[in-house]
Amino acid sequence: MALIKLPEVDEGPTEQPAIWVCWGFPVGLVSGLLGIGGGIIMVPVMSMGFKLGMHRAVGTSLAMMIFTSFGGVMGYLLNGLAIPDLPPYSLGYVHLPVSACLALTSIPVAQLGASTAHRVPARWLRAIFIAVMVYVAFKMVGVFDWLCVPL
Repeated sequence: MALIKLPEVDEGPTEQPAIWVCWGFPVGLVSGLLGIGGGIIMVPVMSMGFKLGMHRAVGTSLAMMIFTSFGGVMGYLLNGLAIPDLPPYSLGYVHLPVSACLALTSIPVAQLGASTAHRVPARWLRAIFIAVMVYVAFKMVGVFDWLCVPL
């Protein structure tokens, strides 16, 4: 990462709303399939493709997560309504106590993260994002299990 020069990004977005809309379908599909909010996909797209600055890309991604998460929750809720023998306090495939605990803790911590991100330079924010993405990729593929590293 230290040997690679990251491309400089203009702060002004490219004014192409049709292209922005076209990205909604694949991002929504992948987000729903993987159970993610879409930021893993959209931050690089917005940063490199749409020419948004890193802070704007992260902020816009967080705003998008409201809608993609709501759509995903509704899909799992509606598709699970007819499924018998789900755990108690479940509405479809959504387990309400877990959802409430995650919401109650993630909302204030997300605000803390947003205020911290505004204090971090864009270059550092980009490097942190890349490091987290590499870690998640290695974790999903199982590299740490293969190497017997408990991360």
